[in-house]
Amino acid sequence: MRILIMGGTRFIGVYLTEILLKQGHEVVLFNRGNRPVPSKVGQIIGDRTDAAQLKEKLSQENFDIIFDNNGRELSDTQPLAEIFQGRVQQFVYMSSAGVYLKSDQLPHVEGDAIDPKSRHKGKYETEAYLAEKGLPFTSIRPTYIYGPSNYNDLESWFFDRIVRDRPIPIPGNGLHITQLGHVKDLATAMSLVIGNQTAIGQIYNISGDRFVTFDGLVRACAVAAGKSPDAIKIVHYDPKKFDFGKRKAFPMRVQHFFASVQKAQTELNWQPEYDLISGLKDSLNNDYLANGRDKKEVDFSMDEEILQAV
Repeated sequence: MRILIMGGTRFIGVYLTEILLKQGHEVVLFNRGNRPVPSKVGQIIGDRTDAAQLKEKLSQENFDIIFDNNGRELSDTQPLAEIFQGRVQQFVYMSSAGVYLKSDQLPHVEGDAIDPKSRHKGKYETEAYLAEKGLPFTSIRPTYIYGPSNYNDLESWFFDRIVRDRPIPIPGNGLHITQLGHVKDLATAMSLVIGNQTAIGQIYNISGDRFVTFDGLVRACAVAAGKSPDAIKIVHYDPKKFDFGKRKAFPMRVQHFFASVQKAQTELNWQPEYDLISGLKDSLNNDYLANGRDKKEVDFSMDEEILQAV
């Protein structure tokens, strides 16, 4: 099949492209052309935020499948959807489990209520639009994505402190439950949507199949780094007693945040390859250490504020 990926050169798209090529598909990326693409991959250079340019570059192109990996707001995706309405077999949209309203009943499942104040509400508005227009869409809702090439400071935030034998400041009592999913597992699930008629019009949570507490995540990162989890000093603090302004003292939501992946496992016949420890080792060895981040200078000023106050 001929497949278009919006973006494709940073994180998820790199893994997805590799999987699709191995499956024998023709892959074309649409992006600004700021990063090199593999030799077997096609590229259309353009700015997706310019609707006129999008139409000019893509209206004469034909694709079987579209993966919209980097649309955040409805205005990002609507022009793309209009161009290909009635012309694609599947339109796969990268949404987020961040759309869910906080709930006392967890894990989140795909039919749960949506938070109208979520910073990801544009994702839900896009899902609703695709459904309303009758596009053959499938939406993917990951929780926290991690793995080599992660441009979000997630697992690296923990590694920064662990490899330097620093105390780890954790907001709350350390018992908030969260969930991480390896980027390769996410890309694999996305590839399994292709040609699966059951997936048309459906939404799938995609992440690891187990949940972990904040303190448990610290200990998992320690084990991945070859250190004794018992030797790590975890310091709990009340985040409401600090005013960091726009600075971010911790890389995750200070709440329970995890979702069931049972629907994806059943309907896509998908199973995560990585457990948390093996996935963290992959990220540490093939990204964090490989890029020498363990030797770089890190600003721990917020940590110091917390540690001094506590």
